[in-house]
Amino acid sequence: MRNIADLPLHGGHVPAWLAQRMRKLTRLVLVLAVEEYGTKGLLERLSDPVWFQAFNNVIGMDWDSSGSTTVTAGMIKDALWKEELGIKAAGGKGKKSRATPEELKTIAGLYELDPEPYVRTSRLVAKVDTVALQTGYQLYHHVFFLDEEGNWAVVQQGMNERERMARRFHWFETETFTLDPHKAISGLRREFALNTVSKESKEYQKTLLDVVQENPVKIERELESLKAISRGYRPLVYYKPREPWEKDVIKRYE
Repeated sequence: MRNIADLPLHGGHVPAWLAQRMRKLTRLVLVLAVEEYGTKGLLERLSDPVWFQAFNNVIGMDWDSSGSTTVTAGMIKDALWKEELGIKAAGGKGKKSRATPEELKTIAGLYELDPEPYVRTSRLVAKVDTVALQTGYQLYHHVFFLDEEGNWAVVQQGMNERERMARRFHWFETETFTLDPHKAISGLRREFALNTVSKESKEYQKTLLDVVQENPVKIERELESLKAISRGYRPLVYYKPREPWEKDVIKRYE
């Protein structure tokens, strides 16, 4: 995860005269990028937040707005469907994101690919950035790019309405969804975040799997004990003589 940048949450629409110019520029940049780097090279660049933001600036979109994700990705998707460059895009903002699975099936059919792995990947990517990575941002935008060779990239964005900020997530052909899978994340750095897919969270993941396989009755009993302790209850084991290192541990959590 790298390249953290602020993305203020903005509303409104792009003026028609500007949108027309942006579409022309978007097409030109995409054609040149594929000619120069190939479809996989374009996917790699779309998954780079700096390159993506530079693309946004070149076509004339605001440089410091949440729209730099939604509008730019929408322009790219439209251009890729109008041009045959060997790469297409599925999904979009709001309700359009829910159409991603069906659109991926259409793209896979065009390129004679099995759609199921990509539909599954799309859902996993969204799930990771919604559940496994919790920073106060609710996903509302998801675009999945797929080329004729089966290479893929994802650009999705979440919003924090209370802080009026947005955070953009970039993915590119990850081999694992549980250990630092993002190509990059662009957004406001928070003091506290629950990141269960960090390499530093391996022990947490192991513990979580152990808990899932445990007897639910036992887990419920343990939770009740923890609630009681938080209210001031002290079990008998709390008063037995302890080693010095044990006392340090208890003091740390009191």
